[in-house]
Amino acid sequence: MKKLAIMGAMEEEIEPLLAYFENVKVTEYADNKYYEVVYNGLDIVVAYSKIGKVFASLTAATMIEKFTCDTLLFSGVAGAINPKLKIGDLIIADKLCQHDLDITAFGHPSGFVPGGSVFIETSKKLREVAKEVAKQNSLNVLEGTIATGDQFVHSNKRKEFIEKTFHADALEMEGGSVAVICNALKVPFFILRAISDSADMDAGFDFDEFLKSSAETSADYLIKIVDNLNK
Repeated sequence: MKKLAIMGAMEEEIEPLLAYFENVKVTEYADNKYYEVVYNGLDIVVAYSKIGKVFASLTAATMIEKFTCDTLLFSGVAGAINPKLKIGDLIIADKLCQHDLDITAFGHPSGFVPGGSVFIETSKKLREVAKEVAKQNSLNVLEGTIATGDQFVHSNKRKEFIEKTFHADALEMEGGSVAVICNALKVPFFILRAISDSADMDAGFDFDEFLKSSAETSADYLIKIVDNLNK
């Protein structure tokens, strides 16, 4: 690993990460900001993509192609589907899918388009490091399937569809598209999410309250992973 990309979707998701770094160089490109740092001798580029699959794809591709990052870690928050997941819990994706990708009218399964695949697996090596870090720090981390879509899911009916169709454990709005980019460009990647809400909660609940604490939980764990990657 020569240069590491660390992504979040929202500013709130990377603020806790940036707090760990000094002497940050800010580069503006493609209507976004990229934060370049050297951390314990490792070159790192940090960015938040803005919400959704298109922005996440743009940011991931930029970090790999323009900033020549050869490994990508994503840190952020997600909604739970698996009832075992509570607010603040951590999940690392073993594979990801796009739950809103739908050309079933042409006889294809949900989440599939020709030339693609329903699921894309994350780097086993990075997952193993993450699991070892969790063990060292007595953290309970679930390894499971994360489903991505361009919608904030608060419908129990929709949640049940995603659970039944993809056997997903958590929902978010960027990981599946980042997986497509990294897989196509042959860049090892890792998706970490802290649970900020359960997918069947009332949409009127205070998301911002849980966003901040869950983002801090995710960032703290991610930095511990980076420390172990850099040994």
